[in-house]
Parts: sequence; structure tokens; C-alpha cells
Amino acid sequence: MRLRDVQRLEFPPSADMHVHLRQDQVMELVVPQILKGGVDTVFVMPNLQPPITRIAQALEYQSRLRSIEPTVNYLMSLYLHPSITPEVIAEAAAAGITGVKMYPQGVTTNSESGVPADFLNAYSPVFAAMEHHDLVLNLHGEWPGPLPSHDISLEEAFLPELKKLHQKFPRLRCVLEHCSTAAALDAVRACGPSVAGTITAHHLYLTGDHSQTDPLAFCKPIPKKPSDRDALIKAVCSGDPKFFFGSDSAPHPLASKQSRQAVPAGVFTQPFATQLVILALEEAIERGVLGEDEVTQDRLEQFLSRSGRLFYKLPDLATEGPPKIVLERKGETIPPSIKSADGTVEIGLSKSTAPVFSLSWLT
Repeated sequence: MRLRDVQRLEFPPSADMHVHLRQDQVMELVVPQILKGGVDTVFVMPNLQPPITRIAQALEYQSRLRSIEPTVNYLMSLYLHPSITPEVIAEAAAAGITGVKMYPQGVTTNSESGVPADFLNAYSPVFAAMEHHDLVLNLHGEWPGPLPSHDISLEEAFLPELKKLHQKFPRLRCVLEHCSTAAALDAVRACGPSVAGTITAHHLYLTGDHSQTDPLAFCKPIPKKPSDRDALIKAVCSGDPKFFFGSDSAPHPLASKQSRQAVPAGVFTQPFATQLVILALEEAIERGVLGEDEVTQDRLEQFLSRSGRLFYKLPDLATEGPPKIVLERKGETIPPSIKSADGTVEIGLSKSTAPVFSLSWLT
């Protein structure tokens, strides 16, 4: 498939295994964007204010999301916190909660209640219960303590903990979220089949230089070197089922992103989640990082849809038929932002003005 010459693509819906849908007015604006990005299944982050640490909170949040857009499948999670006990894990599994999200303390948006550096010892009983009840542990893999060396990133400093965690709980399904380095990819590959990694759209086209100069490109983990970006691109097209899509789409009001004070971490891509992955691959072909023959329909479907569903033990869409998403070249470009109907909430979009496929649903 010569991607640059393709005018029309037809895919099963994407499964986005890492989304931030926020709350209140931002939630009302963002949730309808899920379908616009070609996604029908999302794994929802629990770092609200206050964080979702109780089963009833998670189920209430799921109900609110369904009331806005009932056709999306919302996989819910709890925020790892001292109130999460083995007994809570058993109850969560019975209630249909999909996983638990681990945030290192203080490293990203709404992570103040996250775990300290000795999390593996502190939460071993919880991890054992999750392994027993087959809940997924989602890891924001950045080290919360002082770096052992100035030559490595926060994410790379966390990777030995992933190895220790997997050695201690080899059947615990773990996801190293938003991989941003070649070293992170290698760490996931070195573990058994119970460990996977998500890759965002924005880490496929951003580098650290972008994140330092464009507030809408500032996120955690920070994009790294061009060589890391290109390693992620290769992983997307490798056919390796250990890697699947998780956009980490993270909306913030545009005014806060344009603030002269502390800029919140997060890149918003939800309305063009699927299209931005394809655009990043097109740009990689232009740079010579990928050959035309490395981007195939099968591998795109695997990364965007099948591998994530398989890891999360969801039904195989291949046996279910429509709906499908259709992408066509119609000259569409990404707008600067989305706004609420009354104009009180505005969220800036990543990669505005870039040309993208137009997306529609075939049912």
C-alpha cells in the first residue's frame, strides 16, 4: 500500500486504551469527540479532582459518560492510592472495573495523590490481588524520586521497576503507558506476554524541541529525541502485538495552555486520534524512516484496534462485522480548537492546520 496515493481507507473502529475525559464542562465538550476520532472503545483515566479511588465513583463516572455518548464502550479504572486494598480489588473485579492506574507522585497532571518511589513493596498485596482477579495495572512510567543520573530521563529511570514488578508478578497484566523512548520499547519486549505498551499519536510526530517551544505540545512524558520518535514509529508498523494505541489525549482549557505561569501537561488529539496516527506515518515515509511497504492495512488495524482489544480480552471485531470507519482525502485540515456551544470552554488542538483524512462511520 502506497499510503501517499491512497484516497480511501476502511477500518474497524480504533480502540484508544488511554484517554482523559475530565469532568464537568470539559467532559461535556470532549466526550462527543471520541467518535469523531474513529474510536468506539476507550480506557478512561481516573485522575479527576478528587481522584477516583472508590468503585461507586468509577461506576457513577461511567454512567455520566454514557449519558453523553452511549455508543462508546468505556473501560473504567481506579486510581492507585492507600485506600485501594486487596478487598477493594476483589469488589472492583466483580463490579466490572477493568484496571487500576498507577501515577508516581507529583510527576504529571493530578498526580499529587500518586505513589512514592517504594510503591512495589507498599502495594505488593494489591498487585497480588490484581494478578489473582485479572485486573490490568496501567503504569505512568516515570520515576517519582531523584534521578540516578542526569543522562537518563524520568521514564528510563522507571524501567528497572517494570522489570522487578514483572518478575514478582509474572501473570499480572501491565501496560507501560505512552512509551516515549527506544529504551521503553526494549523494556516491554524483554518482558513476557503479560506486559504491553501503549503509544500515543503525538509521540509519533513530536520531539523534545516541540514540547519546549509550543505549549500545546507540552506533555508528560516529554517527547524525546528524533531517534526515539522514529523507534516508536517502527514499533507501530512492526506487527508486534505488545504495542497498541493509547492516545493519552489530555484536554486543558486553552487559556491555561497559553498562561505565562505553569503550563499544564497534556496534548489534545481526541477528535483526530486515528487520523493523526496515519498522518505521522505519512510524514515518517517522507523522511525516509519507513518504507512504503512497511505501512500495511493489516498492521494499521492491528495497532489501532486488534492488539489492544486482545490484551484487554475484548471481543474480536472481525467476527462482528460493521460498524467500520471510512477515511477519505477531502482536503480537511485540523482546526485550531474546539469550543462549547456557548463559547465558555475552548480547547486547543495539536497539529492545527495539518491536512488529514476526513472520517465517517459506515454502519
